[in-house]
Formats: sequence, C-alpha cells, structure tokens
Amino acid sequence: MTVPSAGLQSMGGVPVAVPTHCPYCSLQCGIELSPASDQDRGRIPLRLASQTDFPTNRGGLCAKGWTAAELLADPERLLTPLVRSEAGNRRSPLRPATWEEALGYVADRILTLQAESGRDSIGCFGGGGLTNEKAYAFGKFARVALRTSAIDYNGRFCMSSAASAGNKAFGIDRGLPFPLTDLAGADLVVLVGSNPADTMPPAMQHLDPAKFVVIDPRRTATAANAALHLAPRPGTDLALANGLLHLAIREDLVDLEYIRTRTSGFEAVRARVASAWPDRVESITGVATADLRSLIHQLARAGSAIVLTARGAEQHRNGTDTAQAWINLALALGLPGRPFSGYGTITGQGNGQGGREHGQKADQLPGYRRLDDPAARAHVAGVWGIDPDELPQPGLSAFEMLDRIGRPGGVRALLVLASNIVVSAPDANRIADRLAALDLLVVSDIFLSETAALADVVLPTTQWAEEEGTMTNLEGRVLRRRQAIEPPGQARSDLRILADLATALGRGRYFSADPRTMYDELRRASAGGIADYAGITWERIEAEQGVFWPCPTLAHPGTPRLFTDGFPTPDGRARFIPVDHRPPAENPDRDFPYVLTTGRTSTQYQSGSQTRRIGALDGAGPVAQLHRDLARSNGIAQDDMVRLRTRRGSATFRAVLDDSIRPDTVFVPFHYGGASTANALTDPALDPSSRMPAFKACAVAVERAGGPDDVHLMTTRPAALPQRPVVLPTPPAPTGSATRRTTVRQPSHRKDRAMSSKNHFLQGVRDFVGHGLDKPEPLGPEFRFEVPDGSVAQVLYFRGGNSGAELIAVVLLRDGVPMRYFPIGARSDTHVPLRVLEDIDGGAALELQVAAPIGATGSVVVDFGLVEV
Repeated sequence: MTVPSAGLQSMGGVPVAVPTHCPYCSLQCGIELSPASDQDRGRIPLRLASQTDFPTNRGGLCAKGWTAAELLADPERLLTPLVRSEAGNRRSPLRPATWEEALGYVADRILTLQAESGRDSIGCFGGGGLTNEKAYAFGKFARVALRTSAIDYNGRFCMSSAASAGNKAFGIDRGLPFPLTDLAGADLVVLVGSNPADTMPPAMQHLDPAKFVVIDPRRTATAANAALHLAPRPGTDLALANGLLHLAIREDLVDLEYIRTRTSGFEAVRARVASAWPDRVESITGVATADLRSLIHQLARAGSAIVLTARGAEQHRNGTDTAQAWINLALALGLPGRPFSGYGTITGQGNGQGGREHGQKADQLPGYRRLDDPAARAHVAGVWGIDPDELPQPGLSAFEMLDRIGRPGGVRALLVLASNIVVSAPDANRIADRLAALDLLVVSDIFLSETAALADVVLPTTQWAEEEGTMTNLEGRVLRRRQAIEPPGQARSDLRILADLATALGRGRYFSADPRTMYDELRRASAGGIADYAGITWERIEAEQGVFWPCPTLAHPGTPRLFTDGFPTPDGRARFIPVDHRPPAENPDRDFPYVLTTGRTSTQYQSGSQTRRIGALDGAGPVAQLHRDLARSNGIAQDDMVRLRTRRGSATFRAVLDDSIRPDTVFVPFHYGGASTANALTDPALDPSSRMPAFKACAVAVERAGGPDDVHLMTTRPAALPQRPVVLPTPPAPTGSATRRTTVRQPSHRKDRAMSSKNHFLQGVRDFVGHGLDKPEPLGPEFRFEVPDGSVAQVLYFRGGNSGAELIAVVLLRDGVPMRYFPIGARSDTHVPLRVLEDIDGGAALELQVAAPIGATGSVVVDFGLVEV
C-alpha cells in the first residue's frame, strides 16, 4: 500500500494528518490518520487518533474505532475480481479474473436475463454503510442503467419503522432533530430499546447518569448506569407508551396549550388510550404501576426532556406503531421543538441516515422524494437527463424482494453492495435458499463475506480510508470522508464499478466515477426535497465541522434543530395517530417456551465481516445470555454450549448466565454466521407500514448442546478465501474513466462552539508480553494524564478488551501507586462505570499499565474516560 499525494501531505517534511471519520456506527466519530510508526507499519499502514474537538465524540472512540486501521492491512482483503472456474456453477471454485472479464460477464448476463424476463428481473441490494455518493449512484444505476424497479437496501432492516413513524407524525425523517450535544442539556432522557454504552460508547459522555432512564428487557451496560431501569417483556413497548400517556392525561400532566396550537388528532388518541389502565399495562408489560407513575411524573416535571427510541422498540411487526406511540407521548408533553427537548431515534449504521435519503429505497428518489410523485419524477429526471416516463415505479421492500427470488415475478440476478445478506436477513436459511435460486449473484465487498462466498462474481472494492465522499450521521450532519491511502491490488471504488458497468450496458454517459461530480449532482437532485443538500458543499463541510440538512442555499446556515417554528406538514402541525398494542407474531408455547431477542455487543459490528477479523475484538464470541433460573431449569451451566431452536431453524452459542435479563427471555448477538447465525432463528413477519421484519421477538426453545470445550459447535470467524488469489497486473484505465481526487486540506474548524465540560480519554490498542500479574508494565505516554493545577478530575468509566488466552489486568496508578485494578478475562471485554471514585486534585499524575501472567501475549484495548472540572 502506498500513501497518495492527495491524502497524507507533508509540511516541512512532517506528514499532515488527514481528518476523517470512523467507518463504523452513525456517530461517525472524528478521527485523524497519519503514517504508522516504523514499529507498527508491518501490522497497520496508518496511525489512527481521535479528533478532540469533534462534537459527537470529543476525543472518545470505542474499541472498534481504535482498531479500525487494522482492516486496511488484513491478509484476507480482496485484491482482484473473482469468478467461478465453471461459469454458472457456484459449486466450482472462485478464481482470479481481470476487471474486463468480470464486468463483461456480468453485463452479458444482465442483458440476456432482461431480454428473457424483462427489466425487473435484475435486482439491486445496497447498504447503510455506502457513502452518500455511492447510495445516490446505486439508486440512479438501478433506475437509469438497469431501468428496474427492484432495489432496496439493508436499512430496511434497521431504521424503516422509525422513518415511517417520523414521516407520518412530523412530515420528515431525520433521526435526531437536534444535535447530539443537546442531550447534555436535557433534564431527563428516556432511552427505549437502546444500549449506547455498548453500541456507541462515546455518546455516553453526553448523558448524565442521574438524568436518564432506560427501558430494556435486559440490564445492559447503559441500564446499569441509569437512574431508573424498566424491563418490559420484549414486544410490549407500545403498550408501555400508551399506558404512560393514559396516566399523563388522567393526572393532568399533558401540555394542552402545545396540543391546541401545534398538533392535530389528539382527541382520537385520547379516546384510544382511555383503556390503557395501569393494571392492564402492568399485566401486558410486566412493569409495575408504581414505576409507570414514577416515570411519567419525572417526564412531566422535567423542564426539558428527550425521548429516544432505537431498534429494541422498532424491530417488531408493529414497530412503526410503537415509534408512533412514543411520539404521541412526546407530543402530549409538548416536547418536540422546545430547547433540549423532543423525540428522536438513534440511527445505527454509519450512513444509515444519508443512505435512506437519496434513492436506495424501493419507493424513493434523491432528497427523500417519493418515486410515485409526478413532480418528484419530473425534477429528478431533469437532473438525470432522461424522460420521466423512463423511471420505473416503486418496487418491493428488501425482504419481499429477496423472498420472491426463484418465484414468478422474482428477480433472476442480484447486485449486492455493502451488505452481508446471508447473516443479516431474517429467517436466514430461507434467504440462503432463495439466493441459490438466482441465475446471477454479484457481490462487491472488501472481504469474502458469507454472501460473497455464494456469488458468481465477487468484485473487490475500496474501504473507508481509501476513498473520498460524504456521510450523514445520526444528527443529520453531513460529513466528509477523506482518502488517506491508495487502495491495494485492483480494488476499485463502487462508483467506478457502477460507472464501468453502466458503460458496458450502454448507459455510461449518465454516470461518473468521480465522487465530487456525483455529490454535486446529488445536490441538484435533492434541491427542493425534504432532505435538501443544495447548499452543502464539500468546502462548507470542512469549514464548519459538518452541515445539517435541510440546507437549501449556500447562504443558508443549515438546520441543526428542527421544529422550532413548526412542522413540515401541510398544516404545519405535528400529527397524533392512534395506535394499539398487538402481541408479537409468535408467543411462547409448550414447544417454544421463551422469548428470543437479538442485538449488538460492544466489540462487534453488524454482520461481523470486518470486526470478527480483528483479534483485539474477539470478546466473548457468540454467546446466549440466559437468566440463571432459566439455565437451571434446562440443565445448563456457565459456558456450556446451548442450542436455540425456533420454528425456522437452530443455532449454537456459548451460555452466559446472569441475573441482568428477564427469566423468560434469551438474548443473542447477530454478528456471527454459520452455526451461530442468530438470524437463522428470527421471525420474518413484516410491519405493514415499514416492511420491517420482527427481529426482536419470537418464540424459542433452549437445550444444552455440549460442554465448554465443544467449541466446534459454534462459528466465530467470518468466511475466508480458500487460498490467497494471485493479484493480476492492473490493466491501464480507459481514457477519461480514472477517478479524480481532490486535495485534502486541513479543515478550518470553527472554534466558537462552547463545550459544557473538558473531557479526556486515555485510549488505544497495545500489544503486551506478560512479566507477572504483580509486575505491571507501562502502556506508553498516551496512557498518562496529569491533572492541571487548579482543576479537579473525575473518573467516568473504564472499558477494555483482551485478545490473549489468559486473564490480564489493567492497573490505574495515581502518582505511581496502584489505585484500581481492572481484570479482563481471556478473549473477553469489560465495562466499569467509575462515578463512585473520589475527586482527583490538580497536580496528580494518573497512568494506566497492563499486568499479565509471565509469557502471556496478546493485544489489549483500553478506553478510559475522565472529565476535568
């Protein structure tokens, strides 16, 4: 790998760090990339550091973020196109091919299949990790190059229910209608089905432990820090919200003036929740009436309050209605549009917000326009230079498109970008069978994912530090992704892949491989739409640490806070909508007596295709969290292998027993494939509005499958290449097709934003060699902090991970004397809230060191947060 001149520049012989953003979740934490030290260069090509002044993370990163640079030098990286040795036979091995051969084969098969079965016989499946430029280009590619209606993306499995509810109630879907930093100013924050302490740890610095409430069936790391934790049965969050609204109305806690002047439809909702009596809600949810009353009075008394929902509440067959129920409650209390108040939803994927705005969805055009709106079709067709009648009509949602493969009217070929369908789709065995029925499966990826391993053609693409573009984070803040390093081998940007394929299909004149060209076209296409980017240039993004949409003109300041003056609905009012609780599609019975729910862990991300390759993130692996009473009744001990069975399939996990989960509920992570595929179990019942599958609740049976040593029963590693493909010589690029890169400049960050506190983080990844648990060794100068004179420091938390095979300890020293030990188990991780420690006065020197058994080796991930007062 080489460093491009457009990336890591030099000033006086000293390389200038490239500011960019973490490749993982929707926080899009600010980071900087610079050349790795001579010592590390063999393992990673770049050194990664956090941006201390970026608002969402303010210097913090999670373990995934700190280790992200390791992906750039992974030995399993795809470096050349791969095709089947015997065309059309997916049982034959993959072999290296030239780009000309691979794209030529794909184009020929597409043209043949469309001639036989029509344009809609070709489908496209995108991802919430694509840059805005790629997501835009992919939607355009489907409708202009392929002229097919068959396109959707994995965000349908993530944000669609909250998006549907937001559009109905507010006339707009932006996850957070305010900056993340507003959380720190709220008197109370209610998190419904969200666990940011594990899924986005840097966000926790914006939450005061005394001022937030968690609603979750598990006592998660977030719930453990909360002032109040309510643990409802999975799938009953809607009943809980209706019960709270019932109490608010009955006890005169609603804001009648706000309701009268800023909303419509309240009387219908009042009538609907009249039957949500507290004792009835308690019988449905398992949450005590006293806790319901305590929470609603806290919300009503708060001078400012925010309600946030996430996937735990939304990934149900009634997920849209559940989000709407919490919106109804927020509206009744007069929260949306008030300072440090409102309703929001926490976007998951890195570009989960931008990825759902510009055309990847089956019914959508850029700017969040509707594909069935004649005016929207005319505007976008004008930007694209085509006749509006050439645009297809809306197609099927993600699961419906996949489930129809191999049936009349189903797609015969599928192009997949940035998605690992085999692991992430519900009823995964059924979907794998459907994919096998395709005449052509083409996957673009950076690794041979479980889905890519099934493909006819695999195309190697660039990853985050190798490309230019923009992302839109959970706040609606548009950010710049910058290139810092050349892509390896023959890897190409998805933009170039789409442009080259469009050329092979005879539609190349409509496409460009240059990200800036595509972004400027996106701005024109989105102009006047709900998600209007017209006034957001790359230069503004760099100068202002991102710009919030909508931003219709260059003179417009952007919109950090929505709803301050009204709602983008026809009458300017937010809409109350009556909703009723419905039980999950599956309820426990004698054969399947428990409830299964799924989610993320602190050390893995999405389908795990990236994070499972990083040793420091091994963590506990695929585990099933069981209450001790449930385990005891099924003869299961700690670390036993357990087999989970539902009506769709079975999967095997290692048992973890504790009392932080309901006795009737089982939790498993969805990051693993093979024998530990959680989505082999999940229910594909769809929400009637959003078409979201019911990932979060289904009936399950539990049985012991083996002892702690029977690890062969699980699958922990991602798919791997059977052998390292030979990298073929790169052919010269056709004239005019090379991607133009723009020079990366140091951003002129604005410094006029005040911070409520000064946070410090001792963070990083270090290899260790043990000299004895009683002989801690320094981790390095970046793991030292001296409290400035005249200040006081308070320790917030410790989070650590251990890739080694033996228990280790991270030691906190104060002025050279051990103050606290943090043990981390073998191939495990830990999170410890530390707000009980005493104040540390100015002049004190803090340091973190690592202690390990003699001869023990591995990597330790350290994330230690403190605040200077």
